[in-house]
Amino acid sequence: MSRFLAPLTRAVTYTRWLHLLVGAIIALVCGSVYPGLTRPGYGQWALMLLIPVPLLMAAAVIPVVRRAEGLQARLMLFPGAHARVEDGSGPREAGVSVAPSASWRDRGRTAVWLVLRLWAGCAVAFVTGQFMALALELVDATSGGPAEAESLIPVPGHGWAYALLVPVPPLVLVGVVALAGRLMASAALGLLGPSAAERLATLEERTEQLLERNRIARELHDSIGHALTVAVVQAGAARAAADPAFTDRALDAIEETGRTALEDLERVLLVLRESEQPASRRPTLTEADRLLDSARASGAEVDAEVLGALDTVPGPVSREGYRILQEALTNVLRHSGTVPIRVAVTVDDARLWLDVRNPLPVGAPVNGQSSGTGSGLRGIRERAALLGGRARTGPDEGQWRVHVELPLG
Repeated sequence: MSRFLAPLTRAVTYTRWLHLLVGAIIALVCGSVYPGLTRPGYGQWALMLLIPVPLLMAAAVIPVVRRAEGLQARLMLFPGAHARVEDGSGPREAGVSVAPSASWRDRGRTAVWLVLRLWAGCAVAFVTGQFMALALELVDATSGGPAEAESLIPVPGHGWAYALLVPVPPLVLVGVVALAGRLMASAALGLLGPSAAERLATLEERTEQLLERNRIARELHDSIGHALTVAVVQAGAARAAADPAFTDRALDAIEETGRTALEDLERVLLVLRESEQPASRRPTLTEADRLLDSARASGAEVDAEVLGALDTVPGPVSREGYRILQEALTNVLRHSGTVPIRVAVTVDDARLWLDVRNPLPVGAPVNGQSSGTGSGLRGIRERAALLGGRARTGPDEGQWRVHVELPLG
C-alpha cells in the first residue's frame, strides 16, 4: 500500500505531470483555431493531434530548440537532488544534453521528441480531465445534486456510498501520471541524450580534469615536501651546531624556502578555486640556483655544473625540469641527509639532461632511495613520461642517481 501511495509524496511526480501538460498546449492552441474546442468529436481530436506535427518538425530544425527542450527536461523531468526520484538512483540530469543541435541526426531526434511530447501531453491532459470529471460526478452523486461534469464513465444513481469512491479517481490518476512521467523521462534520456561527439567531448574534458588534478598533486608534493624537508634538516643542523651565526643562516634559509612554498600553495589554490585572478608564474630552471642555495644552506655540499643556455629551454620543459630537480634534491636531503651532491644540467639543440648523484647511505637501505618506489621518484618518472622523456632512478656504482632526459621539441 505504501508503495502505491509513494508517488503522492514525490516532487518529481508533479513536475513531470506539469511537463506533460505543457506539451499539450500547442495542440490546444491549434485546435482553438481549427477545428475548434466546442464539443469536438473523435475526428476533430485526431486533427488536433496531427495539425501541429509539421510545425514541430520545422521547429526541430532550429538548433536552439534542442537546447530549450533539454533545459526543460532537466528542470522538470529530473528536478534535482531535493526531489525523491522514483528509481532511487538520484537525479540523472547529466543524461540530457543542453547543447544545440549539431547535426541532422540531432535535429531528427529532436523532432521525434517534440511529436512524442505533444501526443503524450494530449493523452495525459485527456486522462486528467476524465478522472477529475469522474471525481466531481462522484461528489455530486454523494450529495444528491445534479451531475455537472461529464466523463466517459457514467455514475448511476445517488447515495452516500459514493463518498467512499471519491478518492479513487485522483489516486489512480496520480499513479497513471507517475508511470507516464517515468516513461517520458526514459524517452528523454534516449532522444535528448548527448550525441557521440558530445560524449567524446565530455570524456576528454574529464580526462583533462584528472590530469590537471594529478599535476596539481605533484606540484604540492614537490613544493611543500621540499620546503618541509629543508626546514627539518636546517632546524636539526642548527640545534646540533649550537652556533648563533649558523642558526641565523638556517633561519634565513627556512624563511626563504617557506615563502617560496607559500607562493606555490597560493598559486595552486587559485587554480583549484577557478578564480579569474591569474595564477602566479611557475618557477623554471633559470631559477635553479634558488634550489641549489637552499640545499647548501641545509648543510649539504652541492657541486653544480650547467652546460648550455637554460633560457632557451621551452617553458613546459623548463618548469617540469625545475620540479624534477627540486624533488631529486629533496629526496637526497630526506633520505641521506647533508651528503655531497653532484648536479649536472646539460642543454643542447634537442634535449635537456638532468643528473643528480649522491652517496648511498651507509648500513641498512633507506626507503626512498633503496627501492626507488617513493611517491617523489614516481612523480619524477611521471613528469618525464608526460613530456615524452625518460627517467632512471636507482643505485649506480655506489651512488644514488637520478638521470632524466627530456626532449625540447
